[in-house]
Amino acid sequence: PAADDTDVYAFTADDARDSITIVGNWIPLQDPAGGPNFYNFDPKARYYVNVDNTGDGVYDVRYRFQFRTLIRNRNSFAVAIPEVTSLDDPQLNQRQVYTVYREEYRRGRLRRTTVVGRNLPAVPSNIGPKTMPAYEALSSEGVRDLRRGGKVWVGQADDPFFVDLGATFDSINLRRGVGNEGGGKDDVAGYNVSSIALQVPEAEVTRDGRPVGSADARNAVVGVWTSTDRRRLQVTTGGRGDR
Repeated sequence: PAADDTDVYAFTADDARDSITIVGNWIPLQDPAGGPNFYNFDPKARYYVNVDNTGDGVYDVRYRFQFRTLIRNRNSFAVAIPEVTSLDDPQLNQRQVYTVYREEYRRGRLRRTTVVGRNLPAVPSNIGPKTMPAYEALSSEGVRDLRRGGKVWVGQADDPFFVDLGATFDSINLRRGVGNEGGGKDDVAGYNVSSIALQVPEAEVTRDGRPVGSADARNAVVGVWTSTDRRRLQVTTGGRGDR
């Protein structure tokens, strides 16, 4: 589940009209009460936000996120104890930090890698009002600036998608429609996801490295998707007499 990327959204936000805002979600169906371990990104995985700016379906720019889990007291199973008031609070026993790499490609070949954020704090799961009495402020603390411009936020959020999930995977046996038909069933309501929200200047993702001048400009369209990689490890054992 920690490598499962669900939905991705790309848009121009009102607070940054000259930037692209991308939100990718991972680890679906998180129960808000799902302790004691709660939910983390996998330090053994690489999480990507991919951008194709030439229309060939191959990424030209990638933002790679890699995580580390830090534990203050390994003799305690608790993620945190009351009260956690900041992302570096000693009461937060387990926390994650991440590094953001910007990768540039040409014809599918990696040409340049730049670190645009190092050891940035991820916002932990919302354990509850006793442990984290001001979670909104804690979450806001997770917004961090990136080198080369833009900003990033990583943490847990309510799943914004609307889907009759059970019926969809019953060979698309939808009970009621969605949208303007109304009355649809939202199976992900009340569940959380782990989100990566990335906002960077348009010039960082366009084919010519320039901002978008108009909707019909040659650099105005980009394709965006997310992906996750884990290193593959093969162990082969054997000896004399093995079949």
